[in-house]
Amino acid sequence: MQVSVWMWIAFTAAVVGLLLLDLTVFHRDARVTSKREAAVWSAFWVCLALLFSLGIYFLYGKERALEFLAGYLIEKSLSVDNIFVFLLLFSYFSVPAIYRHRVLFWGILGALVMRGVFIGVGAALLVLCTAGVRLMEGSTRGFAVGFAALFGLAWAARAVACDSALSDRGVNYAITSLALGLFISNVLTVPEWLRTAMRTEYYIKAGLVILGSSVLFGRVLEAGMYGMVQAAAVIAVIWYLCFWVARKLRVDEEFSAMMATAVSICGVSAAIAACGAIAGDRKKLSYVTSLVLVVAAPMMILMPLAVDWLELSDVVGGAWIGGTIDTTGAVVVAGESIGDSATNAATIVKLSQNALLGVAAFGLSVWWTVRGGTGGAGRPEVSASVIWERFPKFVLGFLATSLLFSFVLSDGLVDATGSVLKGLRTWLFALAFVCIGLETRLRDLLSMQGGRPAVAFVVAQAANVAWTLLLAWLLFGGSIFAVPDL
Repeated sequence: MQVSVWMWIAFTAAVVGLLLLDLTVFHRDARVTSKREAAVWSAFWVCLALLFSLGIYFLYGKERALEFLAGYLIEKSLSVDNIFVFLLLFSYFSVPAIYRHRVLFWGILGALVMRGVFIGVGAALLVLCTAGVRLMEGSTRGFAVGFAALFGLAWAARAVACDSALSDRGVNYAITSLALGLFISNVLTVPEWLRTAMRTEYYIKAGLVILGSSVLFGRVLEAGMYGMVQAAAVIAVIWYLCFWVARKLRVDEEFSAMMATAVSICGVSAAIAACGAIAGDRKKLSYVTSLVLVVAAPMMILMPLAVDWLELSDVVGGAWIGGTIDTTGAVVVAGESIGDSATNAATIVKLSQNALLGVAAFGLSVWWTVRGGTGGAGRPEVSASVIWERFPKFVLGFLATSLLFSFVLSDGLVDATGSVLKGLRTWLFALAFVCIGLETRLRDLLSMQGGRPAVAFVVAQAANVAWTLLLAWLLFGGSIFAVPDL
């Protein structure tokens, strides 16, 4: 059914006109609405809806008119529930009867505006994500339906996180999003049509590219060397330690290599790169990915609390978080709970680790090929193309965005777009954490190889926390080098 723009303009003008007429003429002065008057007004609006359906019948046919009437009757029936909610709210807040019409009017109008905002944000994200998926995979069949449901889950999780009782205790949208996804995947069932929109890695990396708009390139250059030194030191020590602990616990070499790479570099992306470099088992990769995400959730809560308890500076705390938490999105969220300086430091350190991912994958493939791996067959050839293939391309997007907002755009434009881009980034991270929960089965984390890989991962992560804290204090604390201005 094609509806002209003028028809939409006329419809909107009529609705706005009726609302203004109701507020400024019929209910201009606050007064108590009698039962008789309420019944008359209800009959008036119902008759108006019937006349509207009659207009649809003559303009667009019987089928469209019946569709409108069916939708109207459903909405009218559901609105009865709202009456009980309104009465409870009026009673709880002791709203005088003389002001109830005005409170309802502005409340419902606000709800309509927020619904429009909700639809607009969802539509914008759908267009953005559909374009990205189209470029990556070439097919978006079924994506829109799954994305609508996924966006609804992310919105519900963010709404819960706004509760002051939770936010005051450090519970943010990432935690509620993850918890909601875990509940659905472990208690209920994830439908197949929803899986078409579960693109965790895409949502995280798109959000990180947008994050580049808030990290000035000059600051990245100033602190980037510190981040590279810390990242190299963490990779060298923690990779070997995790591999050694896993082998002592009789975890096979393939499993050990993927876990060591994940815990020492950048979590999921590193595990994926390691699996490709050694031609590893995809089931083991799925296990390592789930383990990384589940362990990152409590660390995202506890580490900001530890920063405060240890009385660390925001920069040192951010560098510690960036080098320890293995999920980049969780790093950003944990940093944001401390402050902007902590977020910038955490992001720079984590991106320094990400930048070393290609080199680490190249070194891992060389080492695995030379020693023969678990058989030596089917290993990737050692070449520069391997480095480029494993290199996380979103790091280039982050740097390009940072350069654009640092040197090309005016300060006024950067300030004007800051809140919008931050909101978009938050939505992408919320979608990612819902997907993480939907993809994680807690039972599987405890059953594979008797739980020994999980023990090895936790031991290595504990050592990583202590070692990275020392490095962050030495490099970012001002004891050796000047404290970077972040």
